[in-house]
Amino acid sequence: MAIAYLLIVIVAAALAFHFWSPWWLTPLASNWRQMDDTLTITLVITGVAFVVVNLFVAWAIFRYRHRDGHRAAYEPHNRRLEGWLIGITTVGIAAMLAPGLFVYAKLIDPPANARVVEVVGQQWQWRFRLPGPDGRLGSSDPRYVTADNPLGLNPKDPANQDNRIVDAPELHLLVGEPVKLLLRAKDVLHDFYVPPFRTRMNMVPGMVTQMWLTPTRTGRFDILCAQLCGVGHANMRGVVVVDDKPAYDAWVAKLPTFAVLQAQHAGAVTSDPLAAKGKLLAQAKGCVSCHTVDGSPGVGPTWHGLFGKTETFQDGSSAHVDDAYLAAFIRNPTARVPKGFAPIMPKLDLTDDELKALIAYIKTLSATASTSAQPAPPTPAPVMQLAQNSLQTPRPPAQFAPLTPSASPNPATQPPSQPARRQGGGGTAGLPLLNDPGTTAPPLAIPPRQSGSPAARRPARHRRVCR
Repeated sequence: MAIAYLLIVIVAAALAFHFWSPWWLTPLASNWRQMDDTLTITLVITGVAFVVVNLFVAWAIFRYRHRDGHRAAYEPHNRRLEGWLIGITTVGIAAMLAPGLFVYAKLIDPPANARVVEVVGQQWQWRFRLPGPDGRLGSSDPRYVTADNPLGLNPKDPANQDNRIVDAPELHLLVGEPVKLLLRAKDVLHDFYVPPFRTRMNMVPGMVTQMWLTPTRTGRFDILCAQLCGVGHANMRGVVVVDDKPAYDAWVAKLPTFAVLQAQHAGAVTSDPLAAKGKLLAQAKGCVSCHTVDGSPGVGPTWHGLFGKTETFQDGSSAHVDDAYLAAFIRNPTARVPKGFAPIMPKLDLTDDELKALIAYIKTLSATASTSAQPAPPTPAPVMQLAQNSLQTPRPPAQFAPLTPSASPNPATQPPSQPARRQGGGGTAGLPLLNDPGTTAPPLAIPPRQSGSPAARRPARHRRVCR
């Protein structure tokens, strides 16, 4: 009998928590109210089943409890009961699944006038690309991915030259305007998810997935990765800012084009080749998603002032941070864990030259780094802000070392949205989307065949292992 009473208490507590819980969905910020409707249908059906099944079990325990002189009647089959159970279960499952299928069909069928934005996921950061004045995204392919071309855009495709590159985890959208998101991943499975938009979509390496939405109110909303993509999964954060027309146009006007970024990278290499290569590697390998360069706290030790300091480890020992220390730590990051940090850094697949470049960049971030063994660097150009995934929101993107020409910094971030208390034609042909074969913005394409010259270089291949 104690079990029967316990089941009744569990049902009552579950219903009370549901109706009087202070936590509920975040306020809706897109056109997808149908997502909330399908969730409500699922909660109602599963809630009714939960209550009925548990109360039936409690009644059965009480009604058929053991009593002296009574013997249970054995009935192995009851076709009428089995028919009712099969029918009710079928109707309930169909009622839960059918609405979701209709909503999903609409989710991947964007309006003809929707703006196009490409979202690229990588451990553990977000990047974005917008078309230029012609409204077309140029082709891309993983074989074009290099440290200075992390999106793998085809440099020979004319449609790419005016594409706007958002090399930071902050995307702006225009309120009231539908937008089609083309989603791709560079390494492992990711999932682009903004809770107030209610929409999410898997990002599969080698594929282009898509969804669309219409932002309905201005504000700042967190971007989350809804797939376990590695040890830095929880830090794969970003923000979507929904603007009105003047603010959105001002933001777009500040974005650099692909052609401008390529020219800036070439200029940085001319001024300080090794450090410039290290900065691009830190960005391409995802180092900036865990290590800040402005001294602010992060998942890993900040690189600002790291070189030349004395690092203390969890076992109480300490070591002077020099070239040998950085090389050993990057090669085997869990051998000695700095105090106050978790041993979650994965081993990076770096060549000796890449390792030297990364160390050279870290040295430029330290005011105490010795310069006696190196020639005096030329006068640095103005600071250029590069990508940095926000590890602790809110926190403005970090400023990188002055190696490239200036670009307008992003505005300071604001606190992310919080859960509310419950109130009651042309260009290079590429890979078409399966559900949108007529798209003119293909993010993937087969690159042109390389010439037979032995001097032709092959873009570096980046590998990531998700554990």
